[in-house]
Amino acid sequence: MVRRAPETEELFGRRCVWVNGPIIVGAGPSGLAVAACLRERGVPFEVLERSDCIASLWQRRTYDRLKLHLPKQFCQLPMMPFPADYPDYPTKRQFVDYLQAYAARFAIAPRFGQAVQSARFDDTSGLWRVRTTPAAAAPDDDDDDRRSSGEVEYIGRWVVVATGENAERVAPEIEGLAECFGAAAAVAHVADYKRGEAYRGKRVLVVGCGNSGMEVCLDLCEHNAFPAMVVRDSIHVLPREVLGKSTFEMAVLLMKWLPLWLVDKILLLLARIVLGNVEKLGLKRPKNGPLELKNTQGRTPVLDIGALEKIKKAEIKVVPAIKRFLPGKVELVDGQVLSIDSVILATGYRSNVPQWLQESEFFSKDGFPKEPFPNSWKGRSGLYAVGFTRRGLSGTSSDAIKIAADISQVWKEETKQTKRLVACHRRCISQI
Repeated sequence: MVRRAPETEELFGRRCVWVNGPIIVGAGPSGLAVAACLRERGVPFEVLERSDCIASLWQRRTYDRLKLHLPKQFCQLPMMPFPADYPDYPTKRQFVDYLQAYAARFAIAPRFGQAVQSARFDDTSGLWRVRTTPAAAAPDDDDDDRRSSGEVEYIGRWVVVATGENAERVAPEIEGLAECFGAAAAVAHVADYKRGEAYRGKRVLVVGCGNSGMEVCLDLCEHNAFPAMVVRDSIHVLPREVLGKSTFEMAVLLMKWLPLWLVDKILLLLARIVLGNVEKLGLKRPKNGPLELKNTQGRTPVLDIGALEKIKKAEIKVVPAIKRFLPGKVELVDGQVLSIDSVILATGYRSNVPQWLQESEFFSKDGFPKEPFPNSWKGRSGLYAVGFTRRGLSGTSSDAIKIAADISQVWKEETKQTKRLVACHRRCISQI
């Protein structure tokens, strides 16, 4: 157990806390993976999380039918595989259970309800200063020391950015959307969608054709709704499996022996054989291959689990980009006008790092490290990033191991030295 000195309220209502190890921002799979790797190396840490639970994206902002899109062996975190009785593609509930068991096994207890407002490196002291304010309460947290009672500043040698690629929802501004319906509930982001029962018998416009958009359309069909899916850009659709073999696993195997461009051609040939010509269905393929597009632009191909068959049967209508919304209707760029009852924005998420991290050398304006994988995990002055590889949980695990090893080496060298006073702000009254 980590022992803490008593905390008292400071002038102006801010506590100042010294962290004897890295400060990890985010308690999703990325933050948990780094914390577990540090725990195994004997390095103390503190995890800050704005929500009241671990993996809040998975627990609070995903639809019920969601399963992992990739086989479980590519989604497990370091040092703990999925249970043997889990299916190849674990459900949302199974994945959350796995993450909770993972946190318990490695004694990871985040400080919930801590919304990071800023993180900056103090050149004078050579330390990171992370300022938080109270966010959502943690109802099951009985530890007075962990409750937010005001603004807190955490100070330490290292900061690990683990807020990930999907911290904030993206909701585009489209002409007329706000006035389209009398009830605001008729417009929802996919983060708020759980299941299709509430849409039974309704005409639903799904804006977005990624994995979430496709799967929500499929779920709506299965609940007797009538979805139309907006496809604005070109997109790659691949079968999730070919002859019982995961398409992703096949691509990983081929990449060991063949160049990327050739693997892309093989994947597209297999997709044509299994799925047919999807361009006839209104799903135009990009000029670049699926793997090249993923590596260069972060655009993930859709892995079909049944939506394509519904499109072929006209149970899901594919429509072009939106021109504007009208009362109870939508006008498309090709002149079509559709009557609709509801809108679901499957328009994705974005990083929120630029909102709070006061640093411009390592992270770009879009909230991703400027250096591409595999060099996107380490910045300067004790700054690290995990979960920004655009390579899913396998990329997260790889970076978590590197980060823990790097921090551990420095931390152990420093702890060998004679204890000395730490250059810290005079109001730093607590220790972790």
